[in-house]
Amino acid sequence: MTDLVEHGQLFIGGELTDPLGKDVIEVVSPHTEELLGRVPGASRGDVDRAVAAARRAFDEGPWPRATPDERIAVVTRIKDGIAARHEELARLISAENGSPYSWSVLAQALGAMMVWDAAVAVARDHPREERRNGVLGKILVRREPVGVVAAVVPWNVPQFTAAAKLAPALLAGCTVVLKPSPEAPLDAYVLGEIAREAGLPDGVLSILPADREVSEYLVGHPGVDRVSFTGSVAAGKRVMEVAARNLTRVTLELGGKSAAVVLPDADLAAAVAGIVPAAWMNNGQACVAQTRILLPRSRYDEFADAFAAAAGALVVGDPLDPATQVGPLVTERQRRRSLDYIRTGQEEGAKLLVGGGRPASRDRGWYVEPTLFGEVGNGMRIAREEIFGPVVCLLPYGDESEAVRIANDSDYGLSGSVWTADVEHGIGIARQVRTGSYSVNAFSLDMLGPFGGRKNSGLGREFGPEGHDEFLEYQTVHLPSGYEEA
Repeated sequence: MTDLVEHGQLFIGGELTDPLGKDVIEVVSPHTEELLGRVPGASRGDVDRAVAAARRAFDEGPWPRATPDERIAVVTRIKDGIAARHEELARLISAENGSPYSWSVLAQALGAMMVWDAAVAVARDHPREERRNGVLGKILVRREPVGVVAAVVPWNVPQFTAAAKLAPALLAGCTVVLKPSPEAPLDAYVLGEIAREAGLPDGVLSILPADREVSEYLVGHPGVDRVSFTGSVAAGKRVMEVAARNLTRVTLELGGKSAAVVLPDADLAAAVAGIVPAAWMNNGQACVAQTRILLPRSRYDEFADAFAAAAGALVVGDPLDPATQVGPLVTERQRRRSLDYIRTGQEEGAKLLVGGGRPASRDRGWYVEPTLFGEVGNGMRIAREEIFGPVVCLLPYGDESEAVRIANDSDYGLSGSVWTADVEHGIGIARQVRTGSYSVNAFSLDMLGPFGGRKNSGLGREFGPEGHDEFLEYQTVHLPSGYEEA
């Protein structure tokens, strides 16, 4: 992309509107370090307008009162709009955050479309009312939309995470204020256009790029009924603290330090082919990345050599080049962070097998080589802290019980995988590892299964019926004695 992308208005209540403030967010290309776009930075006054529009639309508008089929029809048109513009979205996101284009097409754009589609499938069958026999008589249990939702999404997978919040919230009948990251706000304007063209009623959706201070104001706004946040652990704790002042409900999808456990009977080629893309996905900027690879001592050298060869062969380059497998990090700040961790790993005594610096072919851009450390102890910082860059650790273990112990010895519990010739045995390993999701002989994320974390990886769930329920409230209606349904 060469043309400057500029937007002078904010998407509030379904309409492009002049901002109240004068702040401007500049989006810089992580590949060229040149200005890529400009959008307004929302102010507190803009948040007030957006929340007020959402409140009116929820309290008085047609959306919460529409039938499930009516909402499904609109949301399906949003999904179709994303499908029609998926290449545009993929290129825009790659330009914003450095995600390799081939990965952006599959995960950033088509992956988002799959989230919308799966949410529709859940909504079609999700019960809104059910009658039960209570202890004292018959009861009616109702599910109704929670209200106004503040959806705060990160820069690494902006459309995917937006879909994870917007799709179930809208299908539940909620109204939403979406807050994209200042590092990647441009694709959100495309989403706003798609939503408007799909026929979403006035007030139901607002999109406000904003800095941290204004974001805090949004999640602490008394007009907000639920906050759904994806981001770092530190930011998630702050969101929870601010939202707690109003007892606002929160869903937090936070960080990870997931372990891929390679058992002694694993097929070497299959394990390497499956784990490498899961470890360095999106340039290592993925909460579910398999960044701790646990290898049996009995085959450690064999596996380590194979992983090092595969990491060294990853193609680094322009994120818009379809051949690129690893692009630049989103900001210079993130680049420095990864390089600092690489230095820390060397100081801690880990063995640098591959990478460790700027690629020789890249004299500009926020690039870090795909980096692999061997002989890593699980007490080292590079094994315990989420780096969010292309830095991966190989950790040796003795027996299977030690592998499980190492996998669980983490402040995080988001994802993980096991690689073995015996699938049933792999399922047994999955039952012992304390994470929100787990894969056997693969890395997968299924939009019909609940996704979320344990420990510092978050609260609540996205996807599936469980994710839909995050945007619903329960009401119990006690029916009179002798009442029989007509």
